[in-house]
Amino acid sequence: MSELRPPRLEGAVRLGGGRKLGYAEFGPATGRVVFWFHGTPGARRQVPPAAREAAWEQGLRVIGVERPGIGASTPHVHAAVVGWARDVEILADGLGIERFGVVGLSGGGPYALACAHEMPGRVVAAAILGGVAPSMGEEAAPGGVTRLAPWFVPLLRLGRAPMGRAMSGLTRALEPLADPATDLFLRLLPPGDRRVFADPLVRRMFHDDLTRGGRRGMQAMFIDAILFGRPWGFSLRGIRRPVRFWHGDADNVTPLAHARHMVALVPDAELRIRPGEGHLGALDASHEVLDAILGHWGRP
Repeated sequence: MSELRPPRLEGAVRLGGGRKLGYAEFGPATGRVVFWFHGTPGARRQVPPAAREAAWEQGLRVIGVERPGIGASTPHVHAAVVGWARDVEILADGLGIERFGVVGLSGGGPYALACAHEMPGRVVAAAILGGVAPSMGEEAAPGGVTRLAPWFVPLLRLGRAPMGRAMSGLTRALEPLADPATDLFLRLLPPGDRRVFADPLVRRMFHDDLTRGGRRGMQAMFIDAILFGRPWGFSLRGIRRPVRFWHGDADNVTPLAHARHMVALVPDAELRIRPGEGHLGALDASHEVLDAILGHWGRP
């Protein structure tokens, strides 16, 4: 694989109230569907090269979905993370999709869990890759950077729009320096994550996703921070679908202890630890992740 496979289709679905939700599709139009929720920051093209190839190899319709405030998705702050599930339900209805799996990378993890909780009749299974844990409420995980989110919620509520415009401008300004900027960022990451970014297609995927997605603004990352500083609006103990977690034991962004914490709460959960991997190491497990979801497809 020498070239980054582009989306087969990109578009947006109207949600009502003047809002839209952007998406990008990879794989055949008639395949079984997996919604892929990007990290923080990210947009609809943050679907790793291996998952794009697996979509065609396994006959899967993998759909990257943009959260509010990035790309084609209208800025909007839900009352809680759980509100995202209704957006995805409307998206699925609009695309004529009945059943689907969900994958959440990092900041996309809470949103995948919300879908598994709210749509047990439609979600086949959920996969969480280095996912963020609750920071508020009785199911909150101790420690980690997300525990700081509640302190910044008032500032983020007032400043998310101008900060989103500023981040968008900075992303455009740095576009010609994307590779040196990535190299500087990688110095902060553990060796496992540096190995992931050693693949030029992975680097190209992240550059392409952020530059395209951030052209209209980058509020989504600040909206994520607002919602992570609130109770999620549902209980992990109430999830009735299989959830599989992948987490690096060298993750310095979301601690492995947070994954263990969530696995202990979700009734049907399994944790697959990635030795020596950091926060993004599970991107290398794309085939394994999709296979795990497919393994639940025929089950009630």
